[in-house]
Order: sequence, then C-alpha cells, then structure tokens
Amino acid sequence: MLKHGRAGVPMEVMGLMLGEFVDGYTVRVVDVFAMPQSGTGVSVEAVDHVFQTNMLDMLKQTGRPEMVVGWYHSHPGFGCWLSGVDINTQQSFEALNQRAVAVVVDPIQKLVIDAFRLINPQTMMLGQEPRQTTSNLGHLNKPSIQEMLNLAIKYSKAVQEEDELPPEKLAIANVGRQDAKKHLEEHVSNLMSSNHVQTLGTMLDTVVF
Repeated sequence: MLKHGRAGVPMEVMGLMLGEFVDGYTVRVVDVFAMPQSGTGVSVEAVDHVFQTNMLDMLKQTGRPEMVVGWYHSHPGFGCWLSGVDINTQQSFEALNQRAVAVVVDPIQKLVIDAFRLINPQTMMLGQEPRQTTSNLGHLNKPSIQEMLNLAIKYSKAVQEEDELPPEKLAIANVGRQDAKKHLEEHVSNLMSSNHVQTLGTMLDTVVF
C-alpha cells in the first residue's frame, strides 16, 4: 500500500485488500493488489468490478484462498478521512460484507494510515453505541502468569499486615497515598460522561442534518 501510494503521488490510487476475518474482532490482511485507476481530486474513481472479478478468479486458480476484506486508497498530502465518494464506495463494500474495512494512506505526511467503517444512522437514532475498536491486539499487553502470582502474593501479604496493625496505626497507614479504587471510579465516571455527551451529539447531528 505504501509503495503504491508513493508511486501515485500527486494522484490518488486505490486497491483491494485480501485476507480473512479471524473472529468477531480481528481482521487479518495478508496481501493487496492495485486497481487500474486513479483519482484527480479528493476521491478516487469507482471500483472496476470487472477487473476485481477477473483478479479474484486468477488468484483462486493459483490456490490463494483469501477473500476481499476491504479496500484502500491514498490521500497524498491532505490527511486520512473519507470523502463523499469514498463513503459511497465503502457502502457498496459493506453491502457485500458488513465488516469490510476502508483504509486511507497518506504517503506524504509521515506515512499516516487510518482504517474506517461506516456508522449506521439507524443505530445512532436507536441510541446504540457503535463499536469503535476492532481489536486490542498490539495495544493490550497481558501480564504473565508469574506476574499474576506475584500480585496475588503481594495482596495476601498486604491484607495480613493490615490485620496485624493496631487501630491507631491502621487509621494513618494510607495517609498521603492515592486510593486506587476511588481513582478508578473517578476516571470511569468521567469517561462515561464524555462518551454519553459524544453519543448524544452524534444522535442530534444525525437527526438534524
């Protein structure tokens, strides 16, 4: 994608992504192939369905089992976002597969890459919150078994020490320390409030505009 996007500068280019939908959260992309068209403005031309069908048939003949999981195109120099034509193209992909992904590459501004899906307006009007994260893979570092065992040992030791402390010392034992439970509850409350405000704003925009 990056080589294709750089080769097309200053024109926009586009292509299809091949891969598989692993589970409800993970999309694995293993290969891409370029489409024989380019754009002149902020949107590429429509997908050539004849070329796409012929290309997929040739891939099947070579024993490639992958399917089309989405498409990509470049925005050289003006950031990653979906124009009106891009949204229409994504709608046609999501009509075939609801989990289709649109990837936008900016090969000029420090190689910015973003992935997009459309939000169903009916979902917003019903008050349902769309899922914004496809997968936490690569962002969530799960602790090892040894770290979890050490955490349990430290917790048991802390509880035992609190039981052995006299009431006078126990009353001032945590003075100056941050209450982890209160800290988490405060952050969760702020996050939920912000999320509710954003959802209500999106619903109002959908209804008004």
